[in-house]
Amino acid sequence: MKRQNPAKEKLNPKDIPAGVIGLGLMGHSIIACLLSAGHSVVGVTRSLTRHRGTRRHVLALLRQMKLEGLLKREPGALIGGLTLSEDYRDLARCGIVIESIIEDIETKKQAYRAVEDAVPADTIIGSNTSSIPLSLLQAGAAHPERFVGIHWDEPAHVTRFMEIIAGEKTRPDYAQRVKALAALWGKEPSLLRRDVRGFITNRVSYAMFREACHLVDSGIATVEDVDRSLRNDVGWWITFAGPFRYMDLMGVEAYYRVMKDLLPELSTSPEIPPLMRSVVETGGHGISNDRGFYRYTPAQSKRWEKLFLKFNYEIRRLAMKYPEDAGNRTAARRKAK
Repeated sequence: MKRQNPAKEKLNPKDIPAGVIGLGLMGHSIIACLLSAGHSVVGVTRSLTRHRGTRRHVLALLRQMKLEGLLKREPGALIGGLTLSEDYRDLARCGIVIESIIEDIETKKQAYRAVEDAVPADTIIGSNTSSIPLSLLQAGAAHPERFVGIHWDEPAHVTRFMEIIAGEKTRPDYAQRVKALAALWGKEPSLLRRDVRGFITNRVSYAMFREACHLVDSGIATVEDVDRSLRNDVGWWITFAGPFRYMDLMGVEAYYRVMKDLLPELSTSPEIPPLMRSVVETGGHGISNDRGFYRYTPAQSKRWEKLFLKFNYEIRRLAMKYPEDAGNRTAARRKAK
């Protein structure tokens, strides 16, 4: 039986089985988020042997959500809604399938072909790509109109972040349906009006990463000093306000004047910065192998991971106290909340 118009359907996650392709770090946290919202979930991977710990890992994430007050139901009951498989045909009942595999166009398209062979024509297919334009990914699909970019952030089960991207052939009502689902997932989604590489946060973030590397490569500052400055300045206000709200708060004219002099001095190089190249070409991956811009012992890497997860829960609690429309609310509305 064909589903209702996606834009008009009253959504209940319990009635919408979800699929997740890819059982890596992000796949685990996406599954935890979907289970916590009430979906049953089918997780598909090429090798269950390589992912024997998936169920245990997802259960640990759910237990942590319960401990932090983000989950009312018992984790043990929710984990029963997770099915793991190597067979795409097990996605047949899914109303939405989210792909979260490596950033390679052909690999992703192979997965999409397998998904399209398995699911109904109106099942939403979402891609967690962080940089590839969705229009490239939906090209050649049997039903490109139901492809939607769904850009999560790690840890996906904790953050409020989500970007929803419509490709050239995406039907608007499917994007709106994902936006409605995102609210049920505990997200505060942004909807991109046009498909561009990198979307919003990556375009802004990578401009910052490039300038950070440029400052170190130019001998102006050390890695530690750049981190310290950004952490104690941008990190101080960014949870409260985005860049436009912040410039309003500080005074737009001041930024106008600084931009005229500063922008010509910023790096616009299209090349990978030497600092970044030297880290990667000597085998540095980050804390996953104890070598990145900093060096770590295995114990330090594990401690940083635990601290980062703890920080995410704490920063979420702070952010929830100051929603994006906090300054527009009346005293009565604030009290009602």
